[in-house]
Amino acid sequence: MSEPLDNSEIENINIEESLQSSYLDYSMSVIIGRALPDVRDGLKPVHRRILYAMDKLNLSAGAKYKKSARIVGDVIGQYHPHGDTAVYDALVRMAQPFSMRMTLVDGQGNFGSIDGDNAAAMRYTEARMTKYAGELLKDLDKETVNMIDNYDATTQEPEILPTRVPNLLINGSSGIAVGMATNIPPHNPKEVLSALVHLVDNPKATLPDIMHYIKAPDFPTGGTIFGKKGIIDAYETGRGRIKVRAKTHIEQTRKKEIIVIDELPYMVNKARLIESIANLVKDKQIEGISEIRDESDREGIRVVIELKRDAMSEIVLNNLFKSTNMQTTFGIIMLSILNQEPRVFPILEMLNHFINHRKTVIIRRTIFDLEKAKARAHILEGLKKALDHIDAIIKLIRASKDTESAKEGLISEFDFSPVQAQAILDMRLQKLTGLEREKIENELKELLELIEYLESVLRSEDVLRGIIKEEFNEVMEVYDDPRRTDIEDDYDDIDIEDLIPNEPMVVTITHRGYIKRVPLVNYEKQRRGGKGKTAVTTYEDDFIESFFTCNTHDTLMFVTDRGQLHWLKVYRIPEGSRTAKGKAVVNLIQLQPDEKIQSIIPTEDFSEEKSLVFFTENGIVKRTNLSEFSNIRSNGVRAIVLDDEDTLITAKIATTETKYLFILTKYAQCIKFEIDKTRDQGRSTRGVRGIKFKHDGDRVVDANIIDSDEQEILTVSEKGIGKRTTAGEYRLTNRAGSGVIAMKLNAKTGQHVVGCVIVNENMDMMALTKAGKMIRVDMESISKSSRNTSGVYIVKGDDVVSISRCPKKEPVTDEEDDGEEGGSESVQIEPEQQSFDLE
Repeated sequence: MSEPLDNSEIENINIEESLQSSYLDYSMSVIIGRALPDVRDGLKPVHRRILYAMDKLNLSAGAKYKKSARIVGDVIGQYHPHGDTAVYDALVRMAQPFSMRMTLVDGQGNFGSIDGDNAAAMRYTEARMTKYAGELLKDLDKETVNMIDNYDATTQEPEILPTRVPNLLINGSSGIAVGMATNIPPHNPKEVLSALVHLVDNPKATLPDIMHYIKAPDFPTGGTIFGKKGIIDAYETGRGRIKVRAKTHIEQTRKKEIIVIDELPYMVNKARLIESIANLVKDKQIEGISEIRDESDREGIRVVIELKRDAMSEIVLNNLFKSTNMQTTFGIIMLSILNQEPRVFPILEMLNHFINHRKTVIIRRTIFDLEKAKARAHILEGLKKALDHIDAIIKLIRASKDTESAKEGLISEFDFSPVQAQAILDMRLQKLTGLEREKIENELKELLELIEYLESVLRSEDVLRGIIKEEFNEVMEVYDDPRRTDIEDDYDDIDIEDLIPNEPMVVTITHRGYIKRVPLVNYEKQRRGGKGKTAVTTYEDDFIESFFTCNTHDTLMFVTDRGQLHWLKVYRIPEGSRTAKGKAVVNLIQLQPDEKIQSIIPTEDFSEEKSLVFFTENGIVKRTNLSEFSNIRSNGVRAIVLDDEDTLITAKIATTETKYLFILTKYAQCIKFEIDKTRDQGRSTRGVRGIKFKHDGDRVVDANIIDSDEQEILTVSEKGIGKRTTAGEYRLTNRAGSGVIAMKLNAKTGQHVVGCVIVNENMDMMALTKAGKMIRVDMESISKSSRNTSGVYIVKGDDVVSISRCPKKEPVTDEEDDGEEGGSESVQIEPEQQSFDLE
């Protein structure tokens, strides 16, 4: 029968408190001892132990490779009491050039691939340290860091490594602890070391000073960082998000375009990426791709995406960025351990902690070297003194009965220290030669100079900083690796309007959707009849579809064929040269597949006193208060509901001063009616009838708003003939009427008109031709005509596609004329051909 329990030995424990205490102990064990790196050497315990074990095995960069199984066995047997798989996985990652910016392990054998292939078993692979890893262990034998007991107190391991390189920033780190995670991106070694050198010289340096050197993270797989706001946030606060895109280029074949992926975002699996693209194409979520091939080899990544004949590479590429891991978001959390405490560090604080770590290491190394030098100098001083009394010393030693009595005699009779006495007894007879005596004296002299220098290091902060800076420069020369990751601006990230001058620009957009802005001053003014200068270089099957002038601070409203309206600042359009092709607009606003921009309207504000008036090809007119478009979502909003087979022709801004709406058709029919005949409607409405066509096949080609009857309307035909007529000469009619004829069409004018603008003698007119040329004409040089005249030649030599207004420039003198053919020619239509009845 068992004995009864002694209740005095039973301790009452609150289960809630016990669980809290136990879980806290477990959490701290994971945080400090497993998942997070130290801010000083940038290593987690497992990585530190692997490198230390390899150092103890003498596996330096020039050593013979050893089996990975041997290394893993030493690590788990002496330092890391966890599974061998966890240790080997860590060792494998340290050897992968696509995972580490600077590899720490030099692996021989299969260590995995960017396609996600696993490494070979550790019994098959071999490893040694890289030269870079040696920088982390340098001076470890000089008591530069604290040594602590291993898990079973049978040996010791370093608490931290005395690294000469800022490994935490160079290689980055990622890990999930309990209730927290770290995700520090890798950086370029030279950039980080350059920033450290600057910080040593300028301890009060600011973040902009540091970012002059450290531009952004630098991933081992390259790619492109899209946008700088996330970088600044991360460096300033320790947290931020950056977009990383694959690096691609376009190859043109005889019949189609090919997208080639050259570099991938960090940690993206290439095989899975190709599979996901193939699935999206199969499910028709991405269109325009005919074939995908992986042509990667030992030289680098090359994934070929062949497009269909009618596919636009920019649109397909944009869809790939949106739908696949060709664009990823890297969430930066710069969390690491300092003094057994996890903290999120801004980059400046992180750099300062590393400099402080280097100070500690150098001071401890200096103390070690100083003590060693003083000990050696002490012995040399004894040897030198012994040589001065060598005969008496030899006599004493010979008379002594044993070593201990000889040692005591040397101490008592010659005043040697015990260490010196022992060194004299250990001295070989060859030290008695004159040459050896000279060597002792020279060595002693050098040691005394070294001692003086080492003491100056401990005394002077400036000398200490000089050593730190010198070592950073030494390492920088060895690891001068060029940047792999490019950086592109993402204008959606930052508000830079105050930093950009408000200047007039010409914005052009082509039929295939390429947009650009060019400073207006790049286009010289010409006289009537000028041939113009090339405005843009386009693809063979592309042409400029529309253009307009505005200022960099203006807002552009893009109205598409689906009735959606998108919002964009002018300065966010990439600026190009006069002949540049521009950038695909699908990369600037979020269009749906096959969605096409029909009209672009610039505005300075979204006042409630303004309206946006829409004109469609079928003669529909709609007016909506401009304030309804002030808060545009990223995917746009519905602006107008279009009938089947109808297309938006143009949209204009109407103000309180606007009196009339003016619509012009292809066959020169026009109508003028009061704007009050239309009322403000909501965004998702159709509008009302504006004009009734007289001829089959007729359609609206242009429309305008008119403030008064004194304003003049400039109408231009396809052959470049134009005329200025006051608005009062166009009879006021009711909305939805047939209107009147605006220009009689004949062989010289061409079969149709291309557009109309409101004349402003403080502005010039821009005409765009089929050949892609822009001609700038002073409106004052175009004569005024009544409705029963045809006008004068404005453009010669090519058909006109569209017209627009632009700010006036100073008149061109004969010396300033650009010399283009027809630059000063003026052609008038014969009088008898100008007079006819327009009613």
